[in-house]
Amino acid sequence: MSGLLADQLNGLPAPLPPGEAIVWQGRPDAGRLLQEAFHARAVAFYFVVLSAAGLLMGSVTGALLTVGAGAICLGVLAMLARASARTSVYTLTDRRLVLRVGMALPMHFNLPLKQVEAADLRLAADGSGDIALRLAGNGRIAWALLWPHVRPWRTRNPEPMLRAVPDAETVARLLHQCCAALVEVEADAPAPVQARPVRRPARIAAQPAGVAA
Repeated sequence: MSGLLADQLNGLPAPLPPGEAIVWQGRPDAGRLLQEAFHARAVAFYFVVLSAAGLLMGSVTGALLTVGAGAICLGVLAMLARASARTSVYTLTDRRLVLRVGMALPMHFNLPLKQVEAADLRLAADGSGDIALRLAGNGRIAWALLWPHVRPWRTRNPEPMLRAVPDAETVARLLHQCCAALVEVEADAPAPVQARPVRRPARIAAQPAGVAA
């Protein structure tokens, strides 16, 4: 999806200001989102175990009802994953990262690159992956508002996350380059009356695909 214009994906709340440019734009992969964020495999395994238990207890009808309930549940999760992927847009500019999320009520979250302290990359075997962002400052975004575009189990200090991004390693590299370029601009700018040390660009830390999401 990279290279598409903002008005094509409707990923920005307003036109970009002069001097700001889109570096990358994309959306989650629905299939990976179904597996990783909605845990479809775990749900399917749960219903398989229940069905097997029903057969062992001699209740064929109960086992069939459990299989039907599992199929309905997986179907609902698949629809939610597809809707989430279709309504979500990630936009990386040379100054910020914009997350357009929300199935029923679309919201835009602007994350200035100056606030990105580090990014944790988790790659899957097919090259897709998740990029979790650790942000500086006191401003926090509610975990529930970001889900599923947020790192699991980090409710106290939520970390926005680009979920199930195709070619995630390339996206992480672009993110690092934008942060590094922004730091270089700050370093070249005239020093204020009270000089402050220029912060380092965001660090990209890769994690193995086996880490649980």
